[in-house]
Amino acid sequence: MWYPRHIYHASGLAFKINISSNHNFFSLAKIVIKKRKLYMWWCNIPTGDIMKAFIITTIDAYLIYLLLTAGSGNLLYFWSLSELLMGIFLSVIVGVVARNYLCKSRNYRMLNPLRWFKFLAYGFGSFFLAMAKANFDVAYRVITGKIRPGIVKINPYLKTDYGLTFLANSITLTPGTLSVDVDEDNNYLFVHWINVKKGEEKKEFADYKYVCGTFPLWARRVAE
Repeated sequence: MWYPRHIYHASGLAFKINISSNHNFFSLAKIVIKKRKLYMWWCNIPTGDIMKAFIITTIDAYLIYLLLTAGSGNLLYFWSLSELLMGIFLSVIVGVVARNYLCKSRNYRMLNPLRWFKFLAYGFGSFFLAMAKANFDVAYRVITGKIRPGIVKINPYLKTDYGLTFLANSITLTPGTLSVDVDEDNNYLFVHWINVKKGEEKKEFADYKYVCGTFPLWARRVAE
């Protein structure tokens, strides 16, 4: 027995379906609902943002691939042609799969070349000098035993997750300090400090200039 022909509208598309049983009706109804949800999800994401995220993720993946495979061939003294082509293929796959992870915030401020120059200036300037100084300081305290370790809370006045991550990594890479926790609601950092200055442990917030110098200022310049 054949039921009348029904027309279902999903996402602006008309599906003409011949239904011969209740089982077929419910199965097809589920398919229509799934198609509608998928279509609505796709339409809610701006196409421009999808393409930007895909391109950025693909380029980043390709650059990392080139870095990891450098020296594998004689093309341009670093890579073989097969390596370059395989890198493009794999990077496109990574771009499709991971675009919503790397570019989750849809904020592309780090594409500004000026920020990369600031980052290089920070890495070879302020950060390098601070790390060299910290190495000598830790060596001195290991030899003399003059340490006063403790955990302090600092307020770096940073607004973004990227800026806070930038600062936390800088602190951890510097001998004598270690980022141990973060207050995600207020962007406060908890830092283990090898030699806490007297009185700083009693304050609600330790003076970050004593803990990490100018790192928060550079985090704002580079990442925010």
